[in-house]
Amino acid sequence: MSFSSEAPPALRTVTISYAQLQDKNADLSAKIEEGFGPNGLGILSITDVPGYCSARQTLLHLSPRLASLPEEVKKEIEDPHSRYNFGWSHGKEKLESGKPDMLKGSFYANPILDIPTTEESLIYRYPSYCGQNIWPSHALPELEVAFKALGKLILEVGLMVAYHCDRYDETADSSSYPYLEFFDVSKEMKMHEDKSLEPILLRSRCHKGRLLYYFPMQQSNCSQDGDSMSSWCGWHTDHGSLTGLTCGMFLRNTVEMPCSDGAAGLYIKTRTGQIVKVVYGEDEIAYQIGETTEIMSRGHLCATPHCVRAPRGDEAFGLERSTFALFMQPDWDEKLNFPDVVHIHKELIPAGGSLTFGEYTEKLLDKYYHLKM
Repeated sequence: MSFSSEAPPALRTVTISYAQLQDKNADLSAKIEEGFGPNGLGILSITDVPGYCSARQTLLHLSPRLASLPEEVKKEIEDPHSRYNFGWSHGKEKLESGKPDMLKGSFYANPILDIPTTEESLIYRYPSYCGQNIWPSHALPELEVAFKALGKLILEVGLMVAYHCDRYDETADSSSYPYLEFFDVSKEMKMHEDKSLEPILLRSRCHKGRLLYYFPMQQSNCSQDGDSMSSWCGWHTDHGSLTGLTCGMFLRNTVEMPCSDGAAGLYIKTRTGQIVKVVYGEDEIAYQIGETTEIMSRGHLCATPHCVRAPRGDEAFGLERSTFALFMQPDWDEKLNFPDVVHIHKELIPAGGSLTFGEYTEKLLDKYYHLKM
């Protein structure tokens, strides 16, 4: 997707205060609809979360330290069997061009359960979720503590977001949105209680954190026009339920600093095809709807494609970025019932059929990683 001469508009996320979110009697349906509904950007942010700022600072400052560990040490914390979905991963994913993504490194772990299951058949069938965490316990022991602290906090707040999403979904009026013609909403106007977002996430053993490190921009990258808007992270839609996301931290030589390019950052493609830059504060947790929630809510809550644009210009030379995402998602054996008409991953999804979340994930990993096991 090319970058036009006219800069996309920058839009502020819909915000909800932590105090409002805590109140189970508060009617947040208007905010949920504005952020997550069919006319929204698929994202909103939570402000004033106690303890969040310090937890974010602690973990994101460890990202460049992790990336700079000796190659032999990083090799020890790789997990090819899980398609590199536990431990360190660099150059394993494919970019939109089909080339390996060498621009960023990732560290994956389940912040809630080090060992989600000991059942060997499940570990073999769903290695990307049922495998064990791999921590650099000797090389960087601080990582485990910081990773789990931030991951658990984002999950705790995310469960509150999920509660209010369920309340909105119970009352959402499908007749107002032509987009919902993709779904047979007459059969299921709302999710059944045990298929609502909050209980699904509460009982899941599949939550996965991803600490991301974007390697410093090289001089050759910084001086070019860079017509690709997805230069740091390609266009994609999260396939889980709800993604908690920190604001990216920019550093040069381990010193935190503001980004030199105002056009760099997170971009979203709306339902109408418009591309916008999305802005939220470093003291806020952003939450994005994933494909699974769109499917299970029958389109009342909508996922949107997004990408990350790298900074450009000479001042961006040597600039690195750290961020953290928590993918909140169903258990591997949670059944997904697909509508009769699908518009995402049509080549993978059985229209009108069903897959477990684990089966759905394995199909997507086959698509994005193309790895022979």
